[in-house]
Amino acid sequence: MNAYDIVLKSREKGRPTAGKYIANIVDGFIELHGDRRFADDRAIIGGVGYVDGLPVTVIGIEKGEDTNAKIEHNFGCAHPEGYRKAVRLMKEAEKFRRPVLCFVDTSGAYCGIGAEERGQSEAIADAILKMIRLQTPTLSIIIGEGGSGGALGLSAADEVWITETATYSVISPEGCASILWKDSAKVAEASACLKLTAQDLIGLGAVERVICEQDFSEQFFADLKGQIAAFFREKKGVPVERLVEERYARFRKF
Repeated sequence: MNAYDIVLKSREKGRPTAGKYIANIVDGFIELHGDRRFADDRAIIGGVGYVDGLPVTVIGIEKGEDTNAKIEHNFGCAHPEGYRKAVRLMKEAEKFRRPVLCFVDTSGAYCGIGAEERGQSEAIADAILKMIRLQTPTLSIIIGEGGSGGALGLSAADEVWITETATYSVISPEGCASILWKDSAKVAEASACLKLTAQDLIGLGAVERVICEQDFSEQFFADLKGQIAAFFREKKGVPVERLVEERYARFRKF
């Protein structure tokens, strides 16, 4: 597949959303709501549960599987209160020494007038800063679209993993084509230029692991669950000061 084929695959109908990952990987999940300031943004779901017996805080950007669910979850485009909810859950995880697991799937943060009025860019920037400084292990997995700052707001982790037909990019190919060539029809060329595929990203050092999708079978989720648990158990043995320093250095090297 070329880069644009992978872009289409990352958006494909029927692709498992964050909710399905949580249902298959996190045992006893209890969802928590609200940013304690304005509202509960349904584009971001989060709560607590267990991964292979290990207590974790889980945060996911949820697109929704059918039309009604997509509308409920705003097509995975989070408002400022969604990122503020995520930060609240991360700080709670830090307090109780729980690792933080993020599932990322968004075309980008919501760009409506209300979101801008409530401080969209500040909320994303604060989420990045707080996640980098978080004194507990963190892991982000790109499971579909990793679009712009909307994705980066939940991806300032110790490591970022990506499934093999997901994407991670500073801008959508359509947006890139419109800016560079004033022609959205050049979306395939833009996809190639952006280096947004899993193989591009692993080569650039922007992600640490590419996950084989195995048609999203039960075995896929079982294998991923084991990998996540092993990662967190390894990271829990790292002193907090070193954990934060290494996470900061990961982003500085970009």
